[in-house]
Amino acid sequence: MSQTLHFSARADLPSENPLRPYLYRLIAIKRSNLCVSADVNKTTVLLRLAEEVGDYICVLKVHADIIDDFDERTINGLQEISRRKKFLIFEDRKFGDIGSTVQHQYTRGVHRIATWAHLTNAHIFPGPAIVTALKAAAASTLQSLVQNVSTEITTGTPRISSDGEEADDCDFGRGGGERPSENSGRKGSVVTATTTISQTVEGSQRTPASMARAVSAGEGDDGDREEALEALGEPPLARGLLIFAQMSSQGNLMDSAYTKKCVTAARADADFVIGYIAQRSLNESKKDNFISFTPGVNLPAEGVADSAARKGDGLGQQYRTPEIVVAKDGCDIIIVGRGILEAENVKQGKTRAQEAERYREAAWKAYEARVGKKGR
Repeated sequence: MSQTLHFSARADLPSENPLRPYLYRLIAIKRSNLCVSADVNKTTVLLRLAEEVGDYICVLKVHADIIDDFDERTINGLQEISRRKKFLIFEDRKFGDIGSTVQHQYTRGVHRIATWAHLTNAHIFPGPAIVTALKAAAASTLQSLVQNVSTEITTGTPRISSDGEEADDCDFGRGGGERPSENSGRKGSVVTATTTISQTVEGSQRTPASMARAVSAGEGDDGDREEALEALGEPPLARGLLIFAQMSSQGNLMDSAYTKKCVTAARADADFVIGYIAQRSLNESKKDNFISFTPGVNLPAEGVADSAARKGDGLGQQYRTPEIVVAKDGCDIIIVGRGILEAENVKQGKTRAQEAERYREAAWKAYEARVGKKGR
């Protein structure tokens, strides 16, 4: 099963969505399976946090709808920092409506999520059509972005335009954007933009597997890591979905039957779905290579017993340690918000960057305990 493989080895497994192997290699090179949840309300605070923790994370999770002054400055700032610090942007939208509605929520309005967020998530209680609806919307939006890029960029690596005007006129037909891949020779992902500007889709293929393996195993120095990140390049122009399969809150209604339906939906649209929000690994088939993001992770303050990290927040949230989540339950990426933003260590003078590094180190140590330092 994929859970016994190192991230760099999982990146080499077949994948219909290029974001999945890109993220695996990014994790391996940065030696970080940490996602920070940026639960803040102002653009300046969000961008400052991204600057502070960006070097220690693989993904930044945001809530666009709680940012009071969300605008183009928010989008442009996030994109610039994510390119420079090398992390993906995950908009925690938790879609849960009929197909037509979620398509508009994903591509239109003030937030226009599909134009800037690499990842988003959804519940499947409306039925599996929510996945295909979001997939079609992503494909159409990416085609509009490609058209913008092709007219605005003549040299260098194309970047996603934050101009959402063309995205507003997307055709949500299922066939939109599905073409043969220019690089692989096989049918391209429906959510991958394929253009004559080949740099856009080749980012995840520029890093030799041996470089990712060596760096992730601790071989080499910071210079080697920087070289590997440079070779990795920018993310492919693609979008990925995480299905909300399990929750960490007490008394939630996502039972095992519901989780099984989430797995079925993920396998049916693996060119768009890259993983889950879950409390344990859901990769039960030999072919499964989905990535699991897990919230409800907390470390005790330095010098405090581990049991203190497993208390709740009084609002239903239940906490577990990285060792339990990653090493024991097989999850891949830990999601940490208040544990870093409001940590006791931070209150006592530590920086959020230092606290992010503490969580990164704990999560990576738990991961190596599961697969071994060299991986399998």
